[in-house]
Amino acid sequence: MGRAIIVHGGAGLIPPERFHAAREGCRAAAEAGWQILAAGGSALDAIEAAIVTLENDPGFNAGTGAVLTSDGRVQLDCGIMNGTSLDVGAIAGVERIKNPVRVARAVLTSPHVLLVGAGAEEFARESGFTLCDPGDLITPYQYARWQHGYRPGDGAHAGAELDALLAKRDAKSSANGHNAESEPVHADDTKHGTVGAVAIDDDGNIVASASTGGRAGKHLGRVGDTPLPGCGFYAEAGIGGISCTGDGEDFIRLLLAKRVADYLATGLSAQGAATAAIRLLGGRTTGEGGLIVLDSNGRVGYARNSATMAHAFMCDDMPAPFAGV
Repeated sequence: MGRAIIVHGGAGLIPPERFHAAREGCRAAAEAGWQILAAGGSALDAIEAAIVTLENDPGFNAGTGAVLTSDGRVQLDCGIMNGTSLDVGAIAGVERIKNPVRVARAVLTSPHVLLVGAGAEEFARESGFTLCDPGDLITPYQYARWQHGYRPGDGAHAGAELDALLAKRDAKSSANGHNAESEPVHADDTKHGTVGAVAIDDDGNIVASASTGGRAGKHLGRVGDTPLPGCGFYAEAGIGGISCTGDGEDFIRLLLAKRVADYLATGLSAQGAATAAIRLLGGRTTGEGGLIVLDSNGRVGYARNSATMAHAFMCDDMPAPFAGV
């Protein structure tokens, strides 16, 4: 058994010019979590730190910089699971929570498992969290893409029409505290971009989490796999932890995260379980995506059937995190 953390920044299509941003964003998240693990901290604390780092990075489709709904809102989903206690905390459809993983963790220690919309935001307020203005989560780039109408390839090459909208929006960005240069790492984040992490600590506790803004232009109230245990994430002591990204409806249909845990329980390696699950996804559905895995010994696995999946991981025997796409 060894300490380890692995994170992902979403499966999909990342254009080559955004590879560096995708890798460095994931590397920063892995380092944030690893610092806690290396100091003897808990997997729960490490996961929260890693996911907060990704939620605060406007390049990823979670927290600030998430994609917008059909009517121009940010609606965020997040889930987290403690593999030792099997406690789960999840929220969905929230619009006034800057870091959903913090509130999901608070739900985990409550009698609840999943809270949605206004009820989740009221729980957050009652738990001492400060609610943000919904507009604080909207970056100039995503607002302009929504005005333009989300189209495949927007994240790779804006085009003259979108460039003009961005120029207008950028002029107002300073007042909102946003970086006008921030761009999504994915060119196809109408479908992809969920972030996630799995960690194991000194005591062998395994925690898994996922956080997302969902599909760009989604119907108001749409919820995918991300806040659903066994679908978008799962953790169980003695087995392992999983976090998923991709076409959420198909991950729900297959209960894909739990399938990975079942593969691990039969003796497959972390990499073998990840590969088998993605093979199942491609064989039984038309869905695309990827997932990350840690087994109970801290061994890493990851797989995808999408063009890319930003990821990074750090284990006890490594001098620095590995990051890739």
